[in-house]
Amino acid sequence: MAETKHLGARGFVVASLALAALIIGTWIIMDDQSFIPQARGPVAKRLESSVTVHGRTRNDPYAWMKDEAWQDVMRDPSVLREDIRRHLEAENGYVEAVLGETQSLQDLLFAEMKARIKEDDATVPSADGAFAYYRKFKTGGQYPIFARAAFEPQRREVIGPEEVLVDGDALAEGAAYFAFATVAHSPDHQWLGYATDNQGSEFYDIRFRAAKTGQDAPDVLERTYGEFVWAADSKTIFYVWRDDNNRPSRIYRHVLGEDAAQDVLVYEESDPGFFLSLGVTESRRFILLSANDHTTSEHRVIPADAPQTAPRLIAARERDVEYDLTDFDGQFVIRTNADGAKDFKLMRAPYSASSRSDWRDFTPHQPGVLIEGMLAYKDFLVREELVNAKPRLIVRDRASGTEHEVAFLESAYELAAIPGYEFNSANLRFDYSSPSTPNQVWDYDMAARSRLLRKTREIPSGHDPNDYIVERIEAIAEDGAQVPVTILRRTDMMLDGTAPALLGGYGSYGATIPTGFRSNWLSLADRGWVVAWAHIRGGKDKGYDWYLDGKRDKKQNTFKDFVAAGEALVAKKYVQRGRIVAQGGSAGGLLVGAAANRAPELFAGVIAAVPFVDVINTMSDASLPLTPPEWPEWGNPLESAEEYEWIAAYSPYDNVADRPYPPIFATAGLSDPRVTYWEPAKWIARLRHDAPKAGPYFLKTNMDAGHGGASGRFNRLRETAQEYAFAIWAMERRPVQTKEPTR
Repeated sequence: MAETKHLGARGFVVASLALAALIIGTWIIMDDQSFIPQARGPVAKRLESSVTVHGRTRNDPYAWMKDEAWQDVMRDPSVLREDIRRHLEAENGYVEAVLGETQSLQDLLFAEMKARIKEDDATVPSADGAFAYYRKFKTGGQYPIFARAAFEPQRREVIGPEEVLVDGDALAEGAAYFAFATVAHSPDHQWLGYATDNQGSEFYDIRFRAAKTGQDAPDVLERTYGEFVWAADSKTIFYVWRDDNNRPSRIYRHVLGEDAAQDVLVYEESDPGFFLSLGVTESRRFILLSANDHTTSEHRVIPADAPQTAPRLIAARERDVEYDLTDFDGQFVIRTNADGAKDFKLMRAPYSASSRSDWRDFTPHQPGVLIEGMLAYKDFLVREELVNAKPRLIVRDRASGTEHEVAFLESAYELAAIPGYEFNSANLRFDYSSPSTPNQVWDYDMAARSRLLRKTREIPSGHDPNDYIVERIEAIAEDGAQVPVTILRRTDMMLDGTAPALLGGYGSYGATIPTGFRSNWLSLADRGWVVAWAHIRGGKDKGYDWYLDGKRDKKQNTFKDFVAAGEALVAKKYVQRGRIVAQGGSAGGLLVGAAANRAPELFAGVIAAVPFVDVINTMSDASLPLTPPEWPEWGNPLESAEEYEWIAAYSPYDNVADRPYPPIFATAGLSDPRVTYWEPAKWIARLRHDAPKAGPYFLKTNMDAGHGGASGRFNRLRETAQEYAFAIWAMERRPVQTKEPTR
């Protein structure tokens, strides 16, 4: 079984002060002048601060919001400097004071979203020898429970009673935050390893539980990345350790029952721009040690049955050459963009390979057909491909070399192969959904080319896919690029331009965000909203070139594409200008922040979840966890004046001006190691100062969580309900135009 990860009294006082200020419209000056709550929100103090790089000076009057001891804050949020804490709590109080009027709507939205969740749901059991492993929830439970049952391989049936291995609700009891990373059983089924985080800082502790007794061993592996793998002996564990800057920089070997202080350092990465990770091939023959930045990768292998063997390099890293590998047909199969294969190709190499000279072509490069991944079985190799923002699965027969596609008919959908434990099998399991079709788990017989539906996601409150239309339109960007936009709407919605719309996007790191079933979207669609997703450049939706056209010096294309997607909704009479709420998280928060600077009149509101908006300052701070690894993605403003200019031209925080911004709702996580809390805090403060007549602007900081927001499935729904209530509240401030405005 494996699960891998890819917020007192003072708050009440501050909320009361903010509410009083809102009602009487006066300023309340705090004793230390750190902030001044007023009718449009807390006004943060401004302290003179400037930085000069490459002869360019930038002012940063809110730099004080970054706690000098930020590393300590991530591990223990209680040590946050008091003036910063007071300001964040004042911002939270302002959110409650103003958006508190939407509380009944938030409660209604939450109830709707919760009613679509089967509370005692469970995954389809995955067979591994004499057991089948699965994950489930109990009614009212917030966290997953990992369990197994005896399995009969011949009849392919679960035959035994359930054994609960790890109960997330029990582990999380009394904790403000709780999250699992990797959860994996040993090859002999005697042990279960599980990694947990109680801060949201993504420093995970790994523990080991005896499957038969339910007792934890004394071994505790601390300060880990949450990733670990078992060797074949079921007692040796490899894991990734984090340094003080929250970077996964070392891989250790631990032996169950031994003192963790004696763990052996297997590999250490000296380049802060490369992060380490672990894996194992589907055959379980090799343990994989990987080092990656965003454009370059390097891999080493250790035989799983000889865990004390030194890791062996497959091919040394070469700038802008990516590769990964698996074990198939007595050799390595390598997915790579080497030799100009932008959309990747497959190559073969003997187990003894130690350089790229040992690789031979296997599946050729096809421009526009992006090979996203592969999954190996004894007699079959599965490729996951993406063509024009639509995924597909290609199955190759080892013996004959013939290939066939697993076909699907909808115009937009999400498709993902589900790795299992059985290597000598013809069964491919995959998850399929579309914006209107709830998730379906299928077992596909690759030899017989037949499929069996194992599970359809149940919507207890009821759902009819025929009530909704899923469409794909093309937006035309400024340079003529065709940007796919996926749309969900009700069949009875009139296309007269009066509907409100939620427009989402991401567009960074080459990430392809699938447009599958998201039950929360229905709460807007059922209220007559159009819900749209823009497949903008910076992702790989249309191939690797689509990614390259939205990064570094071409990053502005990402923002232009998003604005073009909004304009396309207007041109095709889905909505009117000013009737779109933009939504994005993390790098998607950068997207909506930059889009608001570029075209504020297009939007009725902006939802920016943990937004990466202080780009130039963050990419100039080499001590932050993600900065060195992300220089290939954004540019290095410390080393290059040209790259400084790229970033400075779009960084949302640095490009705020007195524009007619719509209402903006930003969120932050105090222990977030990915987008630090001060980024959205500084952005909101500058918006409030530089564009005081626009907005209003809201900042909700989760004081007990990190990048993913609140932990627990229902707590997360509360946050989503608040965001959607904000969207509806903001839209009500933008009335429908009954006639075209005069120019």
